[in-house]
Amino acid sequence: MTKTETIVENYHGTDVADPFRWLEKPETLEVKNWIDEQNEATQDYLATYPKRDKVKEKLTKSWNYPKYSVPQKEGDYYYIHKNNGLQNQAIFYRTKDISSDELEVIINPNTLNEEGTAAITNLAFTKDGNRLAYGVSLNGSDWQEIRIRNLQTGKDEADVIKWCKFSSIAWNEEESGFYYNRFPEPGTVDSEDESNYNRVYWHTVGTVQEEDILAYEDTEDKELSFNPILSDDYRYLILSVWKGTENKSRIYYRDEQADEGFVHLLADDDGEYSFIGNEGKLFYFTTSHDAPKEKIIAVHLDKPGKEHWIDIISEQEDVLTFAKIINGQFVVCYLHNAHYKLRIYDLDGRFQKEVSLPNYISLSGVTGKKTASTMFVGYTSYLVPTTIARYDFEKDELNTVFNTSELFVATGFETTQVFYPSKDGTRIPMFLTHRKGLKLTGDNPVLLYGYGGFNVNLTPAFSPSQRMWIEAGGVYAVANLRGGGEFGEEWYKAGTLGQKQNVFDDFIAAAEWLIEQNYTNSKKLAIMGGSNGGLLVATCITQRPDLYGAALCLVPVTDMLRYHKFTVGRYWVTDYGNAETNPEHFEFMYKYSPLHNVKEGVEYPPTLVTTADTDDRVVPWHATKFAATLQAAQLGNNPILLRVEKNAGHGLGKPTVKIIEEQTDMYSFLFKTLEIEI
Repeated sequence: MTKTETIVENYHGTDVADPFRWLEKPETLEVKNWIDEQNEATQDYLATYPKRDKVKEKLTKSWNYPKYSVPQKEGDYYYIHKNNGLQNQAIFYRTKDISSDELEVIINPNTLNEEGTAAITNLAFTKDGNRLAYGVSLNGSDWQEIRIRNLQTGKDEADVIKWCKFSSIAWNEEESGFYYNRFPEPGTVDSEDESNYNRVYWHTVGTVQEEDILAYEDTEDKELSFNPILSDDYRYLILSVWKGTENKSRIYYRDEQADEGFVHLLADDDGEYSFIGNEGKLFYFTTSHDAPKEKIIAVHLDKPGKEHWIDIISEQEDVLTFAKIINGQFVVCYLHNAHYKLRIYDLDGRFQKEVSLPNYISLSGVTGKKTASTMFVGYTSYLVPTTIARYDFEKDELNTVFNTSELFVATGFETTQVFYPSKDGTRIPMFLTHRKGLKLTGDNPVLLYGYGGFNVNLTPAFSPSQRMWIEAGGVYAVANLRGGGEFGEEWYKAGTLGQKQNVFDDFIAAAEWLIEQNYTNSKKLAIMGGSNGGLLVATCITQRPDLYGAALCLVPVTDMLRYHKFTVGRYWVTDYGNAETNPEHFEFMYKYSPLHNVKEGVEYPPTLVTTADTDDRVVPWHATKFAATLQAAQLGNNPILLRVEKNAGHGLGKPTVKIIEEQTDMYSFLFKTLEIEI
């Protein structure tokens, strides 16, 4: 039994115990030993599953197919990430002929460290394509270093830029340097401010970082961050200004040809603004201002007042997710009932055509220059891996460039979409993927996945693990809960702060609907979610422990009273609230906080909680404290297991070998617990 401490804090008149707070110190030998014991117990449990090796063999075989990113044209070359199948990290290549098998290696992250955990996280080319600034992240960390590759010599410059996180890079036209944003050097501010005081700097190639010139800071609001962008004509330096995960932003700009400071162009905190491009002084933005499902507006720098704004593409029934200017036209991605549509408009906002794409897909990327006559499009579904195609604007033709769909025959399976009522009657969409001709016996294994937060859209995506699940006769269900962005700002807001319970109600209603419609029963129903989705799973097993046969609670947020005190937790206050400073927030957060709603003498479903020891986004003690609390309270013999990955973070850049090991453990747990034959 895990040891406890007597720690009690008073929140607005309520005493709250925190008996496992000692687990918040992962650097101590005591915590390290406890984690080792937990990992050993988890592996001992999984070792009793006789087909674990078969699961790993199936996953390894399914993972072994070529994976491509969407190509981008820079100078005379096409650049692309490609993983041959089982490489730990995709290699970054270039070629002058995108149809050729001859690819030149530009960066091979697999050679950057022995563990295979180095990931390329940021790419920015100069105008002529002679230099590339790129970010490197190690062990899944959000922190990255920026380096410069000379693409003519194939060598890195001596420059190394540190203390970057969620950063942008904007080269000048002469390629002599770039603007970038970073946080303070550790030790120059208090530890709790290491993700505050974001600043924009100018770096000249060939100099050391200490000589970089401060371009912008805001000393009055330490929580603001600034991503620099240079307009296509290189005249305007634009700052996209944001605060945490708040669905609002500002736009500042500076004329690089004038000796003046930054103009606060859009700074009323009245919506989200995203810069698309410009024609001289006419700037184009997507915005949620007066448009919960977003629209495209034009703002002239000489007449920036709202009364002079021009609605270029008005708000539609579908949600506008992003827009680019390619071939002198707007290429606009819309979300229609949680799957993507791609439409083309002229710069005056007149609809031209819809690009013909399969149904129930997600776009993995769209690339193309402002003056290019072609663009590359990547799309995927629950049944087919990413396909890369090239679209010719003049011919209105979409031709496949890379396609691995023949490796995964889809004819025997299907994806459908249903709508079910939540507790308050709201209609919630859900994707169901399974074998064709599935019989509703009430005994099918179902894996229900959800997220429901931060305006994130859950749209169709391929996974070798999910493929294995449906091949074994399972149903893979994805519920598009409130708190996501599938239906715009109002849908998102309906799952935040005091309305967060709507998210859990939506997920619970999905489980109940699947049982009522005879897809499954509570013993054959598993739930899964990660990060904010881990919070979802953790909350739902504390609110309805009777409803599920198994739970995968991945890298979860579980302590809603203390989450904001660590790493980038303060970014999430606009979604979750702050129980420490706000009594009203405490009331609704304490009511659902998973860690504080585990009850003694309750039979919780078999649960596997996962985290990683170097996760610097959702710190690992959320998982360790929750697992310890569940284990101490559990009635009966259902296992409560904890899996802690070593030298890994929140998921970024996780090497293939670790992904397969993790997925093997997760699905072995499910197959064993739900008694599924494979």
